[in-house]
Order: sequence, then C-alpha cells, then structure tokens
Amino acid sequence: MSITHLGQIFHIAGRPAASGADAALVWLPDGALVIDDDGTITYCGPRDDRPADITETIRDHGDAFLIPGFVDTHIHFPQTYSVDAYGGGQLLEWLDTCIFPAEARLADPEFAARIACDFTARRVAVGTTAAMVFGSAFPQAQDALFTESQRAGMRLVSGRGIQTVGGASAAALLTSERDAVELTAAEIERWHGADTGSPDTALLHTAIVPRFALSVTTETLGNLGELYAEVRDRGVYVHTHLNENNRPGDGEIDTVKKLFGVESYLDTYDGKFLPGSRVGGTSLLGRRTIMAHAVHCTDTELHRMAETGTSIAHCPVSQLFLGSGTMPWRRTLATGITVAAGSDVGAGDEWLISRVLSDAFKVHLSEPGDAGVAIHPAEMLFTGTLAGARALDMEDRFGNFDVGKEADFLVIEPGRWPPLDAILSQGIRADDAETARDQTLFALLMGLREPAIAEVYVRGRQVQAPD
Repeated sequence: MSITHLGQIFHIAGRPAASGADAALVWLPDGALVIDDDGTITYCGPRDDRPADITETIRDHGDAFLIPGFVDTHIHFPQTYSVDAYGGGQLLEWLDTCIFPAEARLADPEFAARIACDFTARRVAVGTTAAMVFGSAFPQAQDALFTESQRAGMRLVSGRGIQTVGGASAAALLTSERDAVELTAAEIERWHGADTGSPDTALLHTAIVPRFALSVTTETLGNLGELYAEVRDRGVYVHTHLNENNRPGDGEIDTVKKLFGVESYLDTYDGKFLPGSRVGGTSLLGRRTIMAHAVHCTDTELHRMAETGTSIAHCPVSQLFLGSGTMPWRRTLATGITVAAGSDVGAGDEWLISRVLSDAFKVHLSEPGDAGVAIHPAEMLFTGTLAGARALDMEDRFGNFDVGKEADFLVIEPGRWPPLDAILSQGIRADDAETARDQTLFALLMGLREPAIAEVYVRGRQVQAPD
C-alpha cells in the first residue's frame, strides 16, 4: 500500500552543482509525493498525473509545503545547553570559559541521557533529518546519543570528540594516546551501521573526530590515520574543524602553524603534520570527510580539498557569534568543493537550518566588491538539503525527491506561524511564473520558524520527538 502526500512541493532534482540549482529547482503547487511500504519514493509530480494503477492511502496536506528534510553537517551534541553562552572572547577564550567545562558534565551518565534526549528532540522539532554530529568525549554519552537517535528514527553520523592534549579547562575531556584510538575503534564496532547491520542501509554511522589540531598531538594524528586506513572502506567518516579563527599572532590558525611547524592548517589532517609539512602518517581527507568552517583557507588548501573530495560545513551563524569572519562564497565554490550548511550549535545559536541559510544570504551579500553575491533561493535550498546529503556521501539515498530515493521530508504548515503565512499569502509576486516561484521559495526559507514544521519524516516514516 503506497502512501501519497499531497501539497506544494519544492526540491532540487537530479545531481546539479550549486551553480545549477536554479535550473534544477522543481516547484509543484499541486504536487504529489508517492512513497511505498519501504519508505522509497515511487513518484513525485503533479497530483493529477500520478499512476492510476497504484493502491494508495492519501494524506492531503492542503496548502502545506513539502520539502526535503534539512541536513546539518556540523553540530555539537555536548553543547546542547551552551547556546548563547557568554565567553567574553573569540574561539579559544570561549572554549576555555564556556565549552570545555560544559562538555565535562557529560561524564555523569544521568546528565548524558538527559542531554541526548533533549538534543534529539530539538533535531526533530527543527526538521534536521540527517546530521553530522560532533560527539562527546565520554563513551556512555555517545551510547545515549546513538540510542535516542535510533529510537526516534533519525539519521545520525557521529563520533566521540578526541582530545589528547589541552589546558586545565579541558582536563576532564583528555585521554591517553592509547585510549584515544581504542575508544574510537570500540565506538565504530558498536555503532557503525548498528540499526540494520549494513552501512549501506543504516541510519546510524560513525566518524573519527579529532576535535581540532590544537587538541591532538602528532602521535594522535598518526594513530588516527592508521585507524582510518583500516575502516575507510567500511564507510566510516572523518569530521573536524579547519581554519575557523584568524586573529593574528595568537589565534587558532597561527597557533596551529607554529605548534606543528607546518605550512598550512590542512596539512595536519592530510598526513603532513611534521615540521616543514613532512609526511608523518596517513591522510584523513576524502569524500566522507567534512571540515567545519574553512573560513580562512588558502587557494592551495581549497584545491587539495577539492582534489580529495573533502567537503565543507559552512557555519555563518557561529562565525558571526565568534567574530571568525566570512567564508568567501564565490571563491570557495569555484573550486568545486561541496559546501553544505552547518548550524554549529552551540557557537551557532540557530538550530533551524533555514535560519542558517538566511544568515548565509545576508553575510555573502555583504562580502566586499566582486565577492558579494545574492545567493539564489534554489541554491539556498540546495545547500541545506542535497548538498548535505552529498557531503555525507549519501546523495544516492536522500536529499531530494528523485524516484528511488528514501523519503526524508518536512510538512510545513504556514498557518502555524502567522508571520510566515502572511508573507506567503500577501506578499507581492511577479507576473513572470519563474520569478514568482523563486520569490515564494525565498519567502518560505527566510520566514520559516520552528512552529510551522508540522510533520517530519525519515524514510517515509513520521518521527516523533523523545519524551
């Protein structure tokens, strides 16, 4: 028995580059999304043209919008309660003052269980159906996160945050070199593809997650490279931070380059972490590797990421919050790198990916000179959905409504948030149909707020937030 969802449909069809998103934008004011018993899309098109021979149960959502589920490619589980934490400084001060002490609390199993439940509930509420989640240092907290995600039926890629060196504020989060590898390997064995037994069909996946170069040693990087070489073919991911803060002299980037004696920050993750950027181990770059931020990359770093298929999680909200600067949009995408949206909760104080896209539109419009760009609304939708699936190397499974994909989608009812309803129903629209379409999508993404997300589906099944 198929289930047919009727409503107004927006999605980015096919496999376009970001620059081709506008040509790939599908707008069906009277659309139908037909899903089979396995949660697979069998039809997406005008409701009156759907196959006549199907046996269906109809869910008529009226004037509600159906869009693909949001994908968050960088979010911190242990920072669920650290949104809008006042740290009195930029990245490194904020970590010492607010974040390391907050993350240490997850050593308490009861607290870890509570934060895992609340984190998962917030994901459901904002329609983040898939996420690359920066995990806790504590195995019991990670177990709670995977358990709650599995119970809710949400897609999750996560790994314990690895730290082997740090100051007094991070002491509770540090492990020995041996434990850094053994605990990570144990998490991979326990949780990678655990819900179905195969990463090809699973909702649960694991990642190797060195916090950032300043939290690990050359020994750690060498050991993690060896581990990744062993598990790469099993579909395990890598996730970390890159080139976030560029305060001259004592900021993140200069400190990394001085400490390791390397030519670029990226070298530390590319196996070239010895002085002079000499090779010391196996590269962590690849098509299942996502680098968060990448605000201040050199051309050489960008081309190396493009060459290896490494993706970027773009986090404009947190970059504003920490004064980190603006990732250059045109320059970065011109290299061919996949750039997807990341909330970076808790430095980012917006859980809703459409709010992240809203800030992206604003900051890149204000880039100086020829670098400034008004991002097309289709490119915004692409960045928050299909690009995220591509960054997770799961574009063949979800991210849009192409036939054969798993049905991850949101039902947005504007009437549940009157300001959104007003701009959609009363706003000026052009006489040209294509322009009017783009204006409608732009208003939907910019004006969307959490209350308007009425239903959330993963693989065709409606998910509910944990109690």
